[in-house]
Amino acid sequence: MTEAPPAGSGTAESGGGTPRRRAVGVLLGVALVALAADLATKQLALSSLTGRGPVSLLGGTVYLTLTRNSGAAWSIGSDHTWVFPLITIGVIAWIAWMALRLRSLPWAVSLGLVLGGALGNLTDRIFRAPGHFVGHVVDMVSLFDPYGQVWPVFNLADSSLVCGVVLAVLLELTGRQRDGSRATAERSGDETPAGQRERA
Repeated sequence: MTEAPPAGSGTAESGGGTPRRRAVGVLLGVALVALAADLATKQLALSSLTGRGPVSLLGGTVYLTLTRNSGAAWSIGSDHTWVFPLITIGVIAWIAWMALRLRSLPWAVSLGLVLGGALGNLTDRIFRAPGHFVGHVVDMVSLFDPYGQVWPVFNLADSSLVCGVVLAVLLELTGRQRDGSRATAERSGDETPAGQRERA
């Protein structure tokens, strides 16, 4: 009879991949770094760009221009600011549920980026003017145009969210599961003829 590994031995749990505690730790670490960087860049933008016109960088490829957005991209939904904190809280709850089966470091990074970005903008919605849960998000980066006519003005939280979602899509396309397994390996095992599996 094979003995079960002792508790806390640090071996991968069922499903393969990284132990869940380590994966969740990476998720939280990435989220905290993304949140701290977002809050720091917003404070820097408020202190250095208030009262100034757009600052051109890289020959006009990037502009730093301080804006306060009550809606989503291109100010969509600006008359319903209160909806966005509710959506964000839903996203945070979804990530917490996903973490229950999390044993993949790439997925931990992806979910951590999404969580950090969501918390960064949620902080603005809750604590910034004009009031709790209707606060305006601080944005400061505009591409190819100083006033967001080509691409919506965004912040580091938005970038974190986009990078996390793109990484999640890539992980799904390559068959990487949140529990550390590979979907392609599972399918190839299912397609093995029954006779061969019995001989194995």
